[in-house]
Amino acid sequence: MNDIAPGPTSPLADLDSRHRAQLIWRDELGLALVYILLCAYMAFRSPYFLSAHNFKNILVEASTIGILSVGTTMVIITGGIDLSIGSVLAFSGVLVARLSHQMPIPAAVTAALAIGAVAGAFNGVMITRVGINPLIATLGSLSILRGLAFEYSGGLTQSVEGEGFAILGHGAVLGVPLQVVVTLLLFLITAWVMGWTVFGRSVYAIGGNAQASRLAGIPVRRLQMIVYTLCGLGAAVGAMFQVSHLGVADPKATAEIELSVIAAVILGGTSLNGGKGTLWGTLLGVLIMGTLNNGLHLLDVGSFRQDVARGAVLLLAVTIDQVRQRWQGT
Repeated sequence: MNDIAPGPTSPLADLDSRHRAQLIWRDELGLALVYILLCAYMAFRSPYFLSAHNFKNILVEASTIGILSVGTTMVIITGGIDLSIGSVLAFSGVLVARLSHQMPIPAAVTAALAIGAVAGAFNGVMITRVGINPLIATLGSLSILRGLAFEYSGGLTQSVEGEGFAILGHGAVLGVPLQVVVTLLLFLITAWVMGWTVFGRSVYAIGGNAQASRLAGIPVRRLQMIVYTLCGLGAAVGAMFQVSHLGVADPKATAEIELSVIAAVILGGTSLNGGKGTLWGTLLGVLIMGTLNNGLHLLDVGSFRQDVARGAVLLLAVTIDQVRQRWQGT
């Protein structure tokens, strides 16, 4: 627990930190190589892949996975999991669409974001206060929220009304789509928080050993609640950009997106056992998943085969995580 409190560290601790940093850089360089090879393969298979327009599409499509993966990375670092993010996204999207017909769009967006945060907080309460396993708690939330999305929308797509809302999905900053800029900012801010603040170091400590963290005076339950709340809020933010980009909210949208998000996070080096992971690794994992999804569409792979491919990538990511832990002796 010495890495939580400020103060001098021993040479052995410094050596261990340097060794872990070297392992992280090796993992991220390996991911960068995987991404380059994936791009080379897709370029060989499709003449449309290597174009500025297609790379812009990749970044836009990957931004939704990216926004959701920021909060998910924090949750998994604590040793938890959140399977409900896709359903939070769907319900928040339907909610903002329906409310946009009844109130000003800023109020509708605020309400939808609040619902996302409440959904995340509900998961946190079930896990930290009631004591339900994170997998079961968030699986239940997945079903509840997806059902509410269908009930509230009648199973139909919902149009959105509101001046200025379209800028979220179609605006740009110096030619870069706004949702891509926001995604990068979220990664930058969260990476700083996780690496340079007491909150971030405490989150890592909880994932490494929750009981020892509690004995050290870290408010474990409160921080877990915050992390799950931020994860739900992030899913709602992703919904705002997706609905704005598509122009409609669909309760069937983003089905199984949580698989892509979790695969991206684990591919990026975040351990399912908690306590380890970086936002930059997650960002590379997001690019890999976004490029893979784009490539499957360009190659006209059927939707069922796409599900097979995404499931295979998730299993591969978990396998890599297990091999990495054994290799590092953890």
